[in-house]
Amino acid sequence: MIKNLLVFFKQLSILWLITWLSSTLVEWAELPIPGTVVGMVLLFGLLTAGIIKVEQVQLAADFLLKHMLFFFIPIAVGLMNWGSLFWDNGLVLAAAIVLGAALPFFAIGRLGQKLARRKHPCTSR
Repeated sequence: MIKNLLVFFKQLSILWLITWLSSTLVEWAELPIPGTVVGMVLLFGLLTAGIIKVEQVQLAADFLLKHMLFFFIPIAVGLMNWGSLFWDNGLVLAAAIVLGAALPFFAIGRLGQKLARRKHPCTSR
């Protein structure tokens, strides 16, 4: 039990360090990208290069993903103050949400179909 807890906090520290480094880099370089996005790219690069193994962060990452909903509660509560904005611009916001979800969905589907056809030239279409 204690060993698992220590492993968890070690893994959480690794993830926190990557987040802190990426946020510091974004601030220092004045990049117009959120530090968390840079952190995900950095973590992906470290995992791909084999510098960090999945097993070194998996326990903490699984815990954070399992409880990700808790990170959105403050945002959802904060949105309650913006009711008039949603009432006045509801259709525009709804269209932006639907199109922002649908367009990438269909674009990736179409790209997948093209790549699948290229890989298997014997298929019809």
